[in-house]
Amino acid sequence: MSLSFHRTLGGALAALALLSAYPGRSQEAAPRYYEEDVAASNPIRSEQARELDAYINALKKDDRRLRSLFRPNYSSVKAYQASTKPLRERFAQSIGYPPPGQPDSTAPSFTQVGEDAIGTYYRARISVLPGVHAVGIYIAPKGVKGRVPLVVSMHGGGGSPEAALFRGGSNYRDMVRGGVKRGYAVWAPTHLFRAEGFPQDIRNRVDSRARLVGTSLTAIEIAKITRSLDVLLKRPEIDAKRVGMVGLSYGGYYTLVTAALEPRIKAAVSSCYFGVQEGRYEQDELSVPSDFRFTDRFTLLNDPEIVALICPRPLEIQAGSRDNASHREMGKQLAPRAEEHYRRLGRADAFRFVVFEGGHEFHDATAWEWIEKHL
Repeated sequence: MSLSFHRTLGGALAALALLSAYPGRSQEAAPRYYEEDVAASNPIRSEQARELDAYINALKKDDRRLRSLFRPNYSSVKAYQASTKPLRERFAQSIGYPPPGQPDSTAPSFTQVGEDAIGTYYRARISVLPGVHAVGIYIAPKGVKGRVPLVVSMHGGGGSPEAALFRGGSNYRDMVRGGVKRGYAVWAPTHLFRAEGFPQDIRNRVDSRARLVGTSLTAIEIAKITRSLDVLLKRPEIDAKRVGMVGLSYGGYYTLVTAALEPRIKAAVSSCYFGVQEGRYEQDELSVPSDFRFTDRFTLLNDPEIVALICPRPLEIQAGSRDNASHREMGKQLAPRAEEHYRRLGRADAFRFVVFEGGHEFHDATAWEWIEKHL
């Protein structure tokens, strides 16, 4: 063997001897970390859920924000209306109203689709936002001279103006034609519930997407009504100072929220809706549709507060004695809170809560008597 080989071998043996003297240098021992079963934190997660539940429930019961924002002044109608401004602005903000954009340059169209002894029927199309139109049925009454009141007639969930109008109107009864029979013009707009070629939950999808761009389906559908009024109230047969609104179920919801934001609506009837959300919240807070669940709905904007934004304009609330209890019982409890604003302002006769003999339906007798009285 060569001398260089012996030198190399000797060096290797020396290195092995050195490593043997310091074993940690060759192969460090694997560190021992603290370990714990993931399930050990199950109680912590449960505690967090309980804490958040208690926190939300405490906020729901805390009315300090409402009392600081809404300080009604009952000394006069003018003072009261001024005092509702901060709450109205907060409501508009919570739903993203008005939705971004203005009507486009498309001219409104009124296409006659029918005629009978009481009126002439038009399918109207009115621009309300860029590329977005309000479409519905507009009926001009016959045999009436001069300018006439306008009544907005709002259909309910899953419905349409056609469902509320034709073949007897089902549970809508005379909610649309009733106004025409009394010599009023009627605007029955369409709101989105079902659409062929789109998913069954198209309404929730549109609402969720609208929220991501700073508005909501509620705000858009209110705008479909308010911006339609900009056009309709210019028609020669309409008395712009006499505007009413009626609605059943979901239409009852839209009657309240639209009148709360639209002062041109001078009298309203909300049927089979008032208190529904609060009643369901007590059983399952998330059981109501997503467009009902706007920011501060629990804390600032319960139905009596929405009514406070309508006051002192006349409002009738209807509930059916045979309707589902969730459409009546909580409303009965909340009605005195709503009525108090009218009473303290000296306008008690401008608010009425009616439990009529019937189910989930529009009650023509009291509704049209109310509208006739106040328009």
